[in-house]
Amino acid sequence: MSTHVSPLAGKPAPASLLVDVSKLLAAYGDLRPDPSVPAQRVAFGTSGHRGSSFERSFNEWHVLAISQAICEYRKGKGIDGPLFIGFDTHALSQPAFESALEVLAANGVQTLIARRGEFTPTPVISHAILTYNEKRNAGLADGIVITPSHNPPDNGGFKYNPPNGGPADTDITGWIQQRANALLEGGLKEVKRVPFEQARRADTTREHDYREAYIGDLANVVDFDVIRSAGVHMGVDPLGGAGVHYWAPIAERYKLDLTVVSDEVDPQFGFMTVDWDGKIRMDPSSSYAMQRLIGLKDQYDVAFACDTDHDRHGIVTRSSGLMAPNHYLSVLIDYLFRNRPDWKADAGVGKTVVSTALIDRVAKRLGRTLNEVPVGFKWFVDGLFDGSLGFGGEESAGASFLRHNGTVWTTDKDGIVPALLSAEITARNGRDPGELYRALVDELGEPFADRVEAPANPAQKKKLAKLSPDQVKSSELAGEKIDKVIDHAPGNDAAIGGIRVNAASGWFAARPSGTEDIYKIYAESFSDKDHLQAILKEAQQIVDTALGSA
Repeated sequence: MSTHVSPLAGKPAPASLLVDVSKLLAAYGDLRPDPSVPAQRVAFGTSGHRGSSFERSFNEWHVLAISQAICEYRKGKGIDGPLFIGFDTHALSQPAFESALEVLAANGVQTLIARRGEFTPTPVISHAILTYNEKRNAGLADGIVITPSHNPPDNGGFKYNPPNGGPADTDITGWIQQRANALLEGGLKEVKRVPFEQARRADTTREHDYREAYIGDLANVVDFDVIRSAGVHMGVDPLGGAGVHYWAPIAERYKLDLTVVSDEVDPQFGFMTVDWDGKIRMDPSSSYAMQRLIGLKDQYDVAFACDTDHDRHGIVTRSSGLMAPNHYLSVLIDYLFRNRPDWKADAGVGKTVVSTALIDRVAKRLGRTLNEVPVGFKWFVDGLFDGSLGFGGEESAGASFLRHNGTVWTTDKDGIVPALLSAEITARNGRDPGELYRALVDELGEPFADRVEAPANPAQKKKLAKLSPDQVKSSELAGEKIDKVIDHAPGNDAAIGGIRVNAASGWFAARPSGTEDIYKIYAESFSDKDHLQAILKEAQQIVDTALGSA
């Protein structure tokens, strides 16, 4: 197995890569999925149902079926408050929103849509749900987020957030998925639907000022006074995403020295530099995709970007350029637990099993409990909701945190807040997060890490997800005794959908992606780069054997 880095990686996207938006939208309405074909059925991964209209994996029928299933789920569970809905800047998101609203209105669901048809970031929907439900025991709200996150421009995505504000757990998505596929198999005969214009004018459809509500509350999670008083000069690249029109109002309200690098919205995302595999992908953690902001790093004290639905962040510093997500999250955890005195004394640190072991060391030094869970932000929802977790984060640059007073902020990933916190950190410490990372590893040890990605079809992904400890025959990893092989997370004993192999000074984990047709091997060494490469080589051999390749 190997990861082939495209010769286009890091370069401006050529015209040949740009999606034909008119054909994409035509395929959304014209191509119907065949529910007898597994790849064309509704399938909720770690972040909802995703696919492309060209491949008949994200089409009008999928959205109509999922929306009807959600309406039926709400009715069955007695969820009768408003439903908050938002969508991002992917081309398929607008028609998917229209399809969903047609079903929601026909089912009599009170639906709150953004004023003036604005794009709405994922964390803003979570924030709206939680704010509405606070101190309520009945008439609870829930939400829908229409986004494929940072995935390529030809993708669409659809996610349901229940009243706890976070991504739906598998018991919910399993029910919705099963019911939606039954509706597909029945030719949508049981789907209630009205024309969009009628849905838009329905008494149950109302506009909501998402932007004002979210921005006005940010001071309860970010210390803008310290940022402003220190005069931190910031730059932000929204990457053409759903928060594109949030940043200027944030700067104006809180009187920040914040420059928006670009407010361009382009469904082809033609302004992007190409990602590692030759695809356009709005990933703020990828140095290939972040070339524009990296090139501007010396113009700002700290700069940041968010992905298309603004639930992931990328931090660019003068001292180190684009920070690896694990590096910034380690600094962020260390900072927050030292500077949020009103958080519970026993509030823990939540991380995924593929996040850096440096977080383990930071948590131990802070005297905080570490809660290690499988990949998927849904595993942090309960802890963030009740304040037992001060932080929940993923190695893919997704995280959320508590308010200053220790109460819930969002239970879904929020890319905007950690971006702004990089400025708070810089202001309070007089050093940017890159410099603070160097100080951290000088004390706790420096991890050398890499992640290998490669294409994998659904059958291969399924095989890898079932990889078990007894399939690891070796007793050593890169010359060290293997301490432990796990396929369930220590924090909650849930299956991790792959394995992780631990040794004294290094580890690797292998798992299929829940959102794309790729698989990933994560590896880390606290020795050196040669040791890291040895770990990766042995990990690749194990995965290749599991997949039946040479």
